[in-house]
Amino acid sequence: MKTRIIGILICSLVAIDAAAQINLYGTVRDASGKGLPAVQITFKDYQYQTFTDLSGGFVLKNLRIPEENWTLFFNLNGYNEQFYRASKADLNRGIEVTMFTKTRNLEEISVNALRQNATKSSSTISSFKKKNFGQDIPFLLEENPSVVTTSDAGAGVGYTGIRVRGVDASRINVTINGIPVNDPESHDVYWVNMPDLASSVENLQLQRGVGSSTNGAGAFGASVNIKTNNISNEPFAEVDNSFGSFRTMKNTIKAGTGLLNNKFSMEMRLSRIKSNGYLDRASSDLSSYYLAGAYVGERTVIKAIAFSGKEITYQAWYGTPESRINGDINAMNAYADRNYLDSSDRANLLNSGRTYNFYTYENEVDNYQQDNYQLHLNHRFNGGWYLNIAGHYTYGRGFYEQYRKGDELSNYGLSNVILGQDTVTSTDLIRRRWLDNHFVGAVYSINGQLNNLKTYLVFGGATNTYLGAHFGEIVWARFASSSEIRDRYYDNNAQKTETSHYLKTSTYLTQNLTLGFDMQYRFVHYQFLGIDEVNGNLVDLQQVVPFHFFNPKMSVNYTLDRKQQLFANIARSNREPIRRDFRESTPENRPKHESLTDIELGYQYREKNSSITLNGYFMDYNNQLILTGQINDVGGYTRTNVKDSYRAGIELIGSARLRSYISVQGALTLSANKIASFTEFIDDYDIGGQAQILHERTDLAFSPNLSGNAGFKLMPIENLTIQWMTKYVGRQFLDNTSAKSRSLNPFTFTNVMLNYQLTNNWSKQMLIGVQLNNIFNAMYENNGYTFSYIYGGETITENFYYPQAGFNLMGRILIGF
Repeated sequence: MKTRIIGILICSLVAIDAAAQINLYGTVRDASGKGLPAVQITFKDYQYQTFTDLSGGFVLKNLRIPEENWTLFFNLNGYNEQFYRASKADLNRGIEVTMFTKTRNLEEISVNALRQNATKSSSTISSFKKKNFGQDIPFLLEENPSVVTTSDAGAGVGYTGIRVRGVDASRINVTINGIPVNDPESHDVYWVNMPDLASSVENLQLQRGVGSSTNGAGAFGASVNIKTNNISNEPFAEVDNSFGSFRTMKNTIKAGTGLLNNKFSMEMRLSRIKSNGYLDRASSDLSSYYLAGAYVGERTVIKAIAFSGKEITYQAWYGTPESRINGDINAMNAYADRNYLDSSDRANLLNSGRTYNFYTYENEVDNYQQDNYQLHLNHRFNGGWYLNIAGHYTYGRGFYEQYRKGDELSNYGLSNVILGQDTVTSTDLIRRRWLDNHFVGAVYSINGQLNNLKTYLVFGGATNTYLGAHFGEIVWARFASSSEIRDRYYDNNAQKTETSHYLKTSTYLTQNLTLGFDMQYRFVHYQFLGIDEVNGNLVDLQQVVPFHFFNPKMSVNYTLDRKQQLFANIARSNREPIRRDFRESTPENRPKHESLTDIELGYQYREKNSSITLNGYFMDYNNQLILTGQINDVGGYTRTNVKDSYRAGIELIGSARLRSYISVQGALTLSANKIASFTEFIDDYDIGGQAQILHERTDLAFSPNLSGNAGFKLMPIENLTIQWMTKYVGRQFLDNTSAKSRSLNPFTFTNVMLNYQLTNNWSKQMLIGVQLNNIFNAMYENNGYTFSYIYGGETITENFYYPQAGFNLMGRILIGF
């Protein structure tokens, strides 16, 4: 009897299991009835997926789905996403799905060709609209793991920056619609030249680590790929005004025609941002525009984009001495004595408080304009292949103006001034240092599915040329010697040409396993006026430096089950030195290029209302360039290669919807960032030359071992959203010595944002927002620099910091039509 009962139970369980294992088949066709190959088919809230075959057919086997009904999603590049609500009745007769083309969004495909597939070390952000109160894009990325932002003026407007995993902006590759943005010579990105760009951004992907092959400078810590607004199907108009602390104001007007006759589209934006800044006189006067026009054909999209930014920013680059931060009167006076400050500069230091700005000359400004032009062509061939070609041109010009006290006339190629029996060798003067540059080129990609339907392929590349004119002018001098107004005291040009090609493949080995390969060749040809030795003398000579880089990458994705995924990636990247490294060294002592091998391992667990992601990374550098204080053979404090250094860490990202009205999220990074060994050089003014100190296993500068954020999103009533974010950043060292006396203290701040959506009969949208920054009024610094020297028998260290604003707020009204 007992055996019989057990047998019945086993048979029942087998029957239940068989009932739960569902086989589903069907066909996907286009509007003409032709079968569509390579369509990705997935289940909502479940990680089952497959692809259609050459005839458009598909089969999903052994599915375990508890519901009576379930939703299938169908995706293919160039087609609108379709969904199908399936039920048990579909199991016997199969299903038929029709997909329709979305020609106007072909532009998305060209951007996706550069982007990393969604992995454990990337974040895609498309929610800028409600966050955009006028701060630069780096501050809108604050919630992402391993991100630290900086602001010279202290309030997120003007000169701002971003570090990812401790890596500075010059090692972060940035593209807009696939077009390189990094300055080809310095590799930096100047967000101040693109004010209110966020108002024209559709989405942005932040890829931590080397990531996928892209155009422009090598990614050594991260890459940021920005996609501007998609073509709008409907006409629109929008007025967006923000105002708040430090007399900060942002005024934005946007409008678009929508798709006219299903063929043409126009869009425009005008923006103005003004702020006095947190620091004294650290004002910003920024303006920008964005224009886009598009033609949409049956298989082709042509889109022209022009955007420009004009900035006049009062300089706050000098930083604040440590004694001023600490409010130590005796130390401030000692600093003033050591640095020979005159009475007015001393009074400025003693009386300014935390908002001290060294500069007092009324026109100590950075004045620059940058115009960007892009022309994109996207075409869809038969068989699901796509061609993307874009030409681009960027024109930048401007200067920063400085009032200089007591500069030597000889530094400007001027003769001494004879006044009776006196000889004048120095003078107060005003100078302008100019940059006039042109950046032109083209990028391309061809992508599609191979005939076996299991391999997706992208072949692309770029060729770009940069022409930069660097020159300086004297616009006024107390003792002008033989100079005329706007005489150039230096004048040199540079040309940099870059060509790169890449091939990416992604192959579905099984339904759960994907293997990717990515290979890039990059050639750099840099021609510049640099210093060399001729007959024992250092002179300026035209020089040429070529580089050939091969950057291979490989990735593996494995789906464990409907809730869990694994990811692994190994990538190699190489990067040439920057302009200053070349300009201020001789060929014999020129730094070598840097190399990085990046290994990433990730795991993700995801359910309907929650997810958790764990990512481990090891970034192994060879010949990383750092500042050591060493003076080279031309007297410059240039960067030096260190043989062995690394960054290793764990990133944890999680989110959960606790109720329909509240969700929580957070990110945490634990890391070790080390240099095996290097020699620090300190100027010795007592005996001349430089003292040397050997350091071993020290921390890389600006690389916190611990950082993270936590927050929640609350919707207590209909149309009201409250978002809270608290962020912590651990200690950051100002140099590579791991000296606590040369570091930024750990800091914590909390931001709160409230948005209320009003409904009325005369507008499509009306949004009222309030942004409360640093609500607990934390006094902290997020950037700085340091240098040391020996004088009078002691080592003196000068630390400078960039203090950030305490509690401040912004209000906002957005009306859309």
